[in-house]
Amino acid sequence: MDISLSLFIGLVFVLAGLVKGVTGMGLPTVAVALLTLRMPPLEAAALLIVPSSVTNVWQLAVGPALYPLWQRFRTLLTGVCVGTAVAGIVAAWLRGPATDEPVVGSPLASAVLGLALAGYGLLGLTGWRMRVPARHERWTGPLAGAATGAMSAVTGVFVMPVAPYLQALELNKDDLVQAMGLAFTVSTLALAVMLVCRGEWQASVAGGSFLALLPACGGMMLGQWLRDRMRPALFRRCFFVGLVALGAHQLLRIATG
Repeated sequence: MDISLSLFIGLVFVLAGLVKGVTGMGLPTVAVALLTLRMPPLEAAALLIVPSSVTNVWQLAVGPALYPLWQRFRTLLTGVCVGTAVAGIVAAWLRGPATDEPVVGSPLASAVLGLALAGYGLLGLTGWRMRVPARHERWTGPLAGAATGAMSAVTGVFVMPVAPYLQALELNKDDLVQAMGLAFTVSTLALAVMLVCRGEWQASVAGGSFLALLPACGGMMLGQWLRDRMRPALFRRCFFVGLVALGAHQLLRIATG
């Protein structure tokens, strides 16, 4: 790997980690969008394995209240696992045994996801806010989790609808970021188990993925430092801008793919 490419990869992961540190999401999206300017998508995905996994675990571990959040959202997390399993089985059944096309990556589902992300982000930027009263969490949590798992099973992306749902609970910014880290970690594990069971896990050899971890963690530390100094209103704006950017990237990837 030449020096210029190494520097490019390092800067990409610093930026991606910065975005994740500020908003609690977006590292894979930012990294893949930029890395594919210089390398094939499969190589970019291989580089993401370690930084994405480690930063998700870090995000859920460094917050102020992991165990209370686990107790509060355990039914949501159970819903994620159930939704991933059921949607994976249904998608594989609809696909049929005669094709080698993978379950994850349906263009239609990805387009719906992109529109939902961008639409909700734009609504949030206009000042509109969805609110879920705490008394309704008992039934809305499992539904949001199951929908997130289903979306993850067919698109490989697990931001919707769990990120807007958690934001609608009006958590403070640190609890929101930690809760998203918890949900993203469980979603990643559930998706990985589904892919292994379906024989669709492609274990790319990516020694560079461990090297990419250092700039990603550095960028995330910087993002967390910035988040600690943000006013709540500014953090919400960054959160919604992040959703719009994720949705736009999803739609652009489909349009150019």
